[in-house]
Amino acid sequence: MILQTRIPLKQQQYNPINYQSKILLLGSCFSENISNNLSYYKFQTVQNPFGILFQPKAIERLVLNSINEKKYLENELFLHNEQWHSFDTHSLLSSSSKELVIKNLNQAISLTHGTLKDTSHVIITLGTAWVYRYIEDDQLVANCHKVPQKKFLKEILSINDITESLDALVSLIRSVKHDASIIFTVSPVRHLKDGFVENQRSKSHLNAAIHEVVNERKNIHYFPSYEIMMDELRDYRFYKEDMIHPNKVAINYIWERFKSVWISEDTESTMKTVDTIQKGLSHRPFNPNSEEHKAFLKKLEQKVKLLQEKLPHISF
Repeated sequence: MILQTRIPLKQQQYNPINYQSKILLLGSCFSENISNNLSYYKFQTVQNPFGILFQPKAIERLVLNSINEKKYLENELFLHNEQWHSFDTHSLLSSSSKELVIKNLNQAISLTHGTLKDTSHVIITLGTAWVYRYIEDDQLVANCHKVPQKKFLKEILSINDITESLDALVSLIRSVKHDASIIFTVSPVRHLKDGFVENQRSKSHLNAAIHEVVNERKNIHYFPSYEIMMDELRDYRFYKEDMIHPNKVAINYIWERFKSVWISEDTESTMKTVDTIQKGLSHRPFNPNSEEHKAFLKKLEQKVKLLQEKLPHISF
């Protein structure tokens, strides 16, 4: 008896991810869930240099700024709650030091610029089509930084708006790395603060726009994270206590589905070795001074050495 509907997925034959791949992940917090799994297995990743970004216009703007090697200046920052912020980025880059924020922003620009030129895969996770426009300068912001709501207008990006933004994003990436695989996905995190109907409307806009852009012959792909959560894991036991975010079981399940499609089968033995080493390094011995534990550590060290001879970029 089959008690689950499964979304059919096709193994990628062209440019699957392996240990030579260089992967840039941008977007909502779910992109970080995928990135954390890639990082655990020691794939070469760069994750959200500007922090979590939920909406497509914010991602487009920062990719554009990175390619143009923009230099942030102090007059582009604002002070709120004793912290300096940029409306372009997540609060991860904010600080009580204006100089540190400028440094963080320009380092993120430099990192993204260098990564884009060398990337083999760009994974972009979109979280919402709802955006906030700062009334004072009529600009869309990436993050409100808890500035009072009355200073913003809330609006939803149309399907055409998002499609245009994604087309521009693809063109920007292609301008510096023409052969990179671009993978779009919609975050399974429900933005219920917007409202139940509003969340569905938002996800629908994102999904419709992405599929205007996706073209496998042009190496632009879609991975159905949202659909897997909604259709294969359609039960609240797969959510955290907030009933909004996927829990660890759900994240690992979606990761396994992603791995089955995008991770090269040739990496399987290396991934098993990395997993063994990671578990060995996290092991807490009952007696760290015992001969048995010393022999275990020596054997583990040999495994690390052999792996690093084959893949020098891996470190633990």
